[in-house]
Amino acid sequence: MEVRRTAPVKLVVPDERRDDLHESAQQFLYCANRAAEFCWDDDSYTNCVTANSTARDALYEQLREETDLTANLVQEAIRRAVQATKGCVERWKQGKRVSQPEFTSWSMVYDKRSATFYRNKVSLSTVNGRVECDFELPADSPTPYEQYVLSEGYEFRASTLQYDKATDEFYFHITTRKYNNDESEVSADTGHQTVLGIDLGVHENGVLVQPIRNRRFLRTSTASQ
Repeated sequence: MEVRRTAPVKLVVPDERRDDLHESAQQFLYCANRAAEFCWDDDSYTNCVTANSTARDALYEQLREETDLTANLVQEAIRRAVQATKGCVERWKQGKRVSQPEFTSWSMVYDKRSATFYRNKVSLSTVNGRVECDFELPADSPTPYEQYVLSEGYEFRASTLQYDKATDEFYFHITTRKYNNDESEVSADTGHQTVLGIDLGVHENGVLVQPIRNRRFLRTSTASQ
């Protein structure tokens, strides 16, 4: 059984590096939308590109020249567009109304080469070199971050950096994975998600353990191998 956990962690970004993250996100979205345009066909879903290797081979070199993003961020932007196209094609096959994917929300996907973890901070690739951001974690220990991200039992997977415009804060949604034969750790319903707080409080199995002061959660999901 595959167990995945995603922990949104608030980042403390140096003031002088915030613009680097914003510019990186703009260029990431540009690459994702260029890839979506390449993958899409308005006439037939059979003409849509749903193979990541096909899109990468066609676009990678050009997007590297057109942007200041690192190789891994360009590849993740292409992969995001391909995955979105796949989802649209599946709905199209079912007769549902679909259109070319468009990416407008502030977010970037980081893999283990573009994001390097330390105990209480992360180093992220940007258009202007790397930026180190401290984590703003609850005082109580162990936090979900310590339990899952720092645990040797879980491995880091591609994760998402997001920006909350309302609060002017950055959050890194850290996804981890492990394989477990213990059925008791996960719900029998693979569609069920347990919600655990990562920033300021904790929910376990729907019960409030600590007060939540904002709506940032760690979500636990499961999938059969």
